Amino acid sequence: MHTIHILGLGAGDLLQLPLGVYRTLKEADPLYLRTADHPVVEELETEGLRYESFDAIYEKHDDFAPVYQEIADTLIALSENASVYYAVPGHPLVAEQTVQFLIEAEKHGRCTLSIAGGQSFLDAIFGALRIDPIDGFQLVDGIGLDSDRLNMTEHILIAQVYDQFSASEVKLSLMEKYPEDYPVTIVTAAGATSERLRTVPLHELDRSAEIDNLTTVYVPPATEQTQRLKEWQTFREIIAKLRSPEGCPWDREQTHESLRPYLLEEAHELLQAIEEEDDEAIAEELGDVLLQVFLHAQIGQDSGYFQLEDILEAISDKMIRRHPHVFGDVDVSSASEVVNNWQAIKQQEKPAGESLLDGQDRYSSSLLTSYNYQKKAAKAGFTWKDADGAWAKFEEELQEFKIEVANGSKDQQLDELGDLLFTLVNIARFYGLSPEQAMVQANRKFRTRFSHVEQRAKEGGRTFSDYTLDQLDGFWNEAKAVHGEDGNHETR
Repeated sequence: MHTIHILGLGAGDLLQLPLGVYRTLKEADPLYLRTADHPVVEELETEGLRYESFDAIYEKHDDFAPVYQEIADTLIALSENASVYYAVPGHPLVAEQTVQFLIEAEKHGRCTLSIAGGQSFLDAIFGALRIDPIDGFQLVDGIGLDSDRLNMTEHILIAQVYDQFSASEVKLSLMEKYPEDYPVTIVTAAGATSERLRTVPLHELDRSAEIDNLTTVYVPPATEQTQRLKEWQTFREIIAKLRSPEGCPWDREQTHESLRPYLLEEAHELLQAIEEEDDEAIAEELGDVLLQVFLHAQIGQDSGYFQLEDILEAISDKMIRRHPHVFGDVDVSSASEVVNNWQAIKQQEKPAGESLLDGQDRYSSSLLTSYNYQKKAAKAGFTWKDADGAWAKFEEELQEFKIEVANGSKDQQLDELGDLLFTLVNIARFYGLSPEQAMVQANRKFRTRFSHVEQRAKEGGRTFSDYTLDQLDGFWNEAKAVHGEDGNHETR
């Protein structure tokens, strides 16, 4: 096994090439280039430089990964017989995937490397843009750019933007976070005599004629908060500001307890938007729910008990633990197996309480608590064998309620009404229906129809008391007809 000597051609022309690298290139035999498309190569050719490039391999593949892997494998095979010299654009350790493949092979004993740097394109880029990297910067690959990984408050340099297609892909990724008119700079041949800089609105990025294999796209920091509204950290800063001494008196006064009704209200409004299949409303209502989450997280942080990172860690850890078929080596063949695994893992995580009903209370909803109780009891075998038993129990409780309404005290009436509602929840469980959602829909239906009655009464120029019940009932039936439903007044 002989050594693969890796050399950097630098970021620009021959004048920027270190003397030692220049001499090695002149004496290298054999010399292989990842690509001959580089200013230094063009100049050295006039001095008689002899080499073999891997440009032909690019034509064999549709993706860059197999290209780089084949180049690395070829070099390893060549080094079995003699030392090999391999030159790449820029610095070998900056944005050079073939070198990373070779380094990984070296770790496994497949080759021996010697790396001699040329000037990195970063040095030339910083000089061309007049920016100081100490302010914070990110160097990212334009191929498969993930906007979630971008920090909008830092200088961002995007490499591997070599043609209009790759520029278009980068543009679309950036527009997931940045405004379409956000200024970006196209830097071509930084540091060379042919260096060019052009600043354009983001939406014009892929229309530039300057883009080639020496191009880097620069995205400056978004200094204005209004430019970073699609960034999670921006929303967190907004909530922290609202809770700060310089913020909003109302937000500062809120506690976990005081926010409970708002969370419940926002959740129901989200459910309504989902029921109406209104995507725009769903997005808006999800934002309102998210506001509640961030407010609770900020309250926890202000109190010193927990913060958003703790919430993220807990739920991420839970999702990984409870999906071993995704993040582990467990095999499942159906969704029911997934549910069974989930429940088994959940049981291991949480020790059993003294009662099967422990942990089933939902203080914001008595209906949901009742549903959970009966669902848990049914799993233990304490249930009717079918819905007929539940219906018979309902008839029994209905008669008992009527008796107490006629002769009983308010406490007795309330007790029997509770039993009656409890049996209704059980009937809903037998049919796989959510009593909570049923009431949400019923309330929304009533509000819609009653609003129609109000509008019709207003159109007549009279108050409610001026109409008979039959007239109002007529308006109600109109509302039902408008919404495609028939039947009698539900409140009777």
